Amino acid sequence: MNILIVDGYNIIGAWPELRKLKNHDLASARDRLIQLMAEYQGFTGYRVIVVFDAHYVKGTEKKYRDFKVEVIFTRENESADERIEKLAIELSNIKNQISVATSDFTEQWVIFGQGALRVSARELLTELELTGKKIGKSLKKFHERKTNSKIPLTDEVAEVFEKWRRGEK
Repeated sequence: MNILIVDGYNIIGAWPELRKLKNHDLASARDRLIQLMAEYQGFTGYRVIVVFDAHYVKGTEKKYRDFKVEVIFTRENESADERIEKLAIELSNIKNQISVATSDFTEQWVIFGQGALRVSARELLTELELTGKKIGKSLKKFHERKTNSKIPLTDEVAEVFEKWRRGEK
């Protein structure tokens, strides 16, 4: 199984759209990141875990699922880096390929030493953009696909039937 662990605030600080959003509303930036990761997860099938530092959200550790994305807010005296390292160790086995998305150079070396792959914030953003284009192409193909008919129809007749089916005149 492919697993992507995302250093939430690191990515928010690195992506222009999220950085701008963070300056006005941090919660909206978090929500947007989770939404983008959910689209990525839906298309790739990866298990996606987004980890946020607790110092922005006080209290005990919180875990929840948003779509199929796992979201973790660390305990109060635990950094996202510490939690990411623990997750990389816990999830590491022969069946899992773990990637960690962060631009924190020190964190990249630590997780790389644990056998996980590193993905920089820029690389993840590029991959998301490519995934968005692939989703667009898939949707376009889906919409362009003609309905199968056992009777060969001209495009004009098929269009008339389609309008009738939709209740249009």
